[in-house]
Amino acid sequence: MIRILANDGIHPDGKLLLEEAGYEVITDKVPQEELADVINDFDVIIVRSATKIRKPLIDRSNGRLKVVCRAGVGLDNIDVAYAKEKGISVFNTPAASSQSVAELVMGHILNISRFLHIANREMINGNFKGLKKQFSKGKQLAGSTMGIIGFGRIGVALAGVALGMGMKVIVSDPYVESREVPLFPNHYSIKSNALIYTDKFEDVIRQADTISLHVPAFDKPLIGAKELAMMKDDAILVNAARGGVVDEEALLEALDSGHLMGAALDVFTGEPTPNKRLLNHPKISVSPHIGASTSAAQSMIGRELADIILGFFGELT
Repeated sequence: MIRILANDGIHPDGKLLLEEAGYEVITDKVPQEELADVINDFDVIIVRSATKIRKPLIDRSNGRLKVVCRAGVGLDNIDVAYAKEKGISVFNTPAASSQSVAELVMGHILNISRFLHIANREMINGNFKGLKKQFSKGKQLAGSTMGIIGFGRIGVALAGVALGMGMKVIVSDPYVESREVPLFPNHYSIKSNALIYTDKFEDVIRQADTISLHVPAFDKPLIGAKELAMMKDDAILVNAARGGVVDEEALLEALDSGHLMGAALDVFTGEPTPNKRLLNHPKISVSPHIGASTSAAQSMIGRELADIILGFFGELT
């Protein structure tokens, strides 16, 4: 029997599909420091971002482990090249959560542009008239320019949401020349696409009113003091990609100086204990790395994981 350790969990829809095909799925969490002791009990390990599959752990494998699946997009917690060198196939689920991440990003942008994150904290203190005056200069998104850095599946999904809100969309991606963006992707009676060509990175961050990052992790921040200085004084910056993509100290300095209207962060350097200055800053809207945390996305991820594993090993029953 093929045994699967879903160490960071799996949606019941995916688990059911695998069990109906004759697989054993274990969802009991094994602490990171104990994984080496059980790695040879499984043919497949499913992880999210919490569990790390690094070289020392891979070296403890006796050959039984054949597949590592990432329930999500980023693979920075897995030594992919080394795993493949050792005969272990690595997969992720890039398509399942794109719309959910895009919607979270837009929610954060609405928070910052209309000061909702502060209003939700402060109205309990009873300063209704004062807050109304303080928040009288919110930003209308329709007619403004959305800049998207990284034009993969999530970037495409976000472009569709932004276009639907009446925003102009400009994008940058060194590996993409153009992509079609589905408008109303879940509306079965309306089928329409917009063709968007990519621009230079510097042009996008200079021209955009709102900038959202959808890129993999880098050795150093993609957005530092230099890039922040290029942005408009009332720009909004969103990072729902990976912690470390934005230089957080430089971001705090830019916000404190009055440069940028605000920022939104779903990911942080040093997760799960982010810098408290970021969490408490009045110009920052925060969430605890929940871009893909919707029931719809998790169900799709679970089913995509099942399809990957069934495609690799085949039906057992």
